[in-house]
Amino acid sequence: MEFSFPRYLLAKQSVDDRALNKDALATLRAALPPEPLAIIEVGGGVGTMAARLLRWDLVRRAHYTLVDEMPENIAFARTWLPEWAVAYGLDAGEADAGRLRLHDGQREMRLTLREADMFDFIRGAPEPADLLIAHAVLDLLPMPESLPGLFSLSRGLAWLTINFDGLTSFEPIFDAQLEAEIIALYHHSMDTRPGGGDSRSGRHLFAQLAGVGAQILSAGASDWVVHPVDGCYPEEEAYFLDCILGFFESTLNGHPDLDPGAFADWLQRRREQVARGELVYIAHQIDFLVKVP
Repeated sequence: MEFSFPRYLLAKQSVDDRALNKDALATLRAALPPEPLAIIEVGGGVGTMAARLLRWDLVRRAHYTLVDEMPENIAFARTWLPEWAVAYGLDAGEADAGRLRLHDGQREMRLTLREADMFDFIRGAPEPADLLIAHAVLDLLPMPESLPGLFSLSRGLAWLTINFDGLTSFEPIFDAQLEAEIIALYHHSMDTRPGGGDSRSGRHLFAQLAGVGAQILSAGASDWVVHPVDGCYPEEEAYFLDCILGFFESTLNGHPDLDPGAFADWLQRRREQVARGELVYIAHQIDFLVKVP
């Protein structure tokens, strides 16, 4: 399978739509200040969260700064967001200073796409926003030392979503011992990334947020649950599952504590289950809405 990170981000839109905690979302909707809003999203990928906020009518007028360090994501977003907007019934074009403008009679979002490392972006001391979004980001960062800098980007709220919390499950299981070894090694790899990371980020954030003076307004599970319906996966979720298995392969291939033949067989059988529409995948995560200190 040829891997494309932008395509992976698009494929997981429907998975994230189901997963995002609806109590935290409702609390966010009620807590947002009057529009127009200023929003900063770090690790914003190709812009699926910005599109989601419009689809879900969470915002109608906003200035949205999307920050991502991957050039291919920013380039893809610059093309995909206008195409998505037109298909959704919005007008799309460029506003001042090269920003994208997505709008109709009731809605207007002006987007600035910034290719930058998030910590370099923070060091640039941008004007704080009404809302900071970090979607599927915090479990990849050194914590809790990253929080003060991130919170400097907001003068009010931070919506911290899809924070992995230590549970991965593939069903049906055909070798319980091998499965447990593979998942344990994969989780351990999250805890030992050179750039930071935590396989139990979700539960640890409760104390970490309190430690920097943030007030938790809402928190709840945001589990990925991917399963076939009548032997088929919805949307592009089969590709999403293939990507998840690819992440396992690239992370654990050649691991000294894993039998290479057994691992290769596990990957092949799991991929065959995806192709037949049989694999169920679950990952436990936690969302937070906080008032920044």
